[in-house]
Amino acid sequence: MTNPLLARVAGALTNLKAPRQNTDVISAGMVQDLQAGDDGAVSFTFVLTRDDPAALVREARQAVREVEGVTQVKINVVEPTGATGATGAPGARPPTTPAAPPPPPAAAGLGKVIAISSGKGGVGKSTVAANVAAALAKQGLAIGLMDADVYGPNIPRMFGVTARPAVSGNKILPLEAHGLKLISLGLLIERDQPAIWRGPIITKVIGQFLHDVQWGALDYLIVDMPPGTGDAQLSLAQAIQLAGSVIVTTPQEVAIGDALRSAKMFERVGVPVLGVVENMSYFACPHCGEKTEIFLSGGGQRLADEIGVPLMGQVPLQARMPDLGDTGTPVVVADPESPAGQALRHVADEIRKRAGRSLSLPILTG
Repeated sequence: MTNPLLARVAGALTNLKAPRQNTDVISAGMVQDLQAGDDGAVSFTFVLTRDDPAALVREARQAVREVEGVTQVKINVVEPTGATGATGAPGARPPTTPAAPPPPPAAAGLGKVIAISSGKGGVGKSTVAANVAAALAKQGLAIGLMDADVYGPNIPRMFGVTARPAVSGNKILPLEAHGLKLISLGLLIERDQPAIWRGPIITKVIGQFLHDVQWGALDYLIVDMPPGTGDAQLSLAQAIQLAGSVIVTTPQEVAIGDALRSAKMFERVGVPVLGVVENMSYFACPHCGEKTEIFLSGGGQRLADEIGVPLMGQVPLQARMPDLGDTGTPVVVADPESPAGQALRHVADEIRKRAGRSLSLPILTG
């Protein structure tokens, strides 16, 4: 988010329960258009049905007032559109067929926007995103790295940055490391603060990272997505034109199945899949270079064949590679000639080659 106050307010509202839905007011979708100005003024729309206790509005106002830095609170209370009571009550408008959404706007000044995605967590998606971005930056390109994994923002640690970004002229100034610019929710909230957010809040974060950050003129914006096929992926695809996506998986079939669903999600929203990266393909012995397959082999190639895209690289497990990530130096910077460093630099080259003609790529079928 553009400032920590917005994150603190959202966190405070997640502690307010909505009795009818048996969840908090944020998860229930009762809080919309949440805004927090630099002067501490907070405003939002509160959706209240006739079956919800009116005291919820007062409690929400009090919860926000108690947040450090809030100077005033403005709440616009509305009923759900077309409803006279709870969801499904008589008087609700009949469902209509939605109009086709307009195409997302082009990425002015952001260059080619590439989403690095995965079907499940733990496959090394952030490692691939961080190293691809660093490898492209080493080629002399202007690179931005946007950490859209709002639930597990690990990019700051992988680049060794902890400072809170400054704001100038209503724009966030991204931090710089290893020749690239980066932004992450992990730089804007406390280290132990959980991101218990859904739908509208996630959409707002994605939009602000795209439009409210002073990226400058980029050649590529690499976006590290959260795992799965949820709100963040859809919000990004609807907010801006993507040059393509890259699917990261490990060789096991359980990961391949989830990665296939991720690829199909991008197909549904008209984003071309540039290729597949198989991470943890094998173990590379640091002494003799011998390859040892830890998992079943060939999963990444089978996935690539199934969706009709190239296997862009097979990245091995390698001694010290996790340590490099924890200490803020991507392996393509610290040890570019190692097996993992070479594999990830090849992935960056493949992305650059494929993204250059991504607009002519066929959309996946089947």
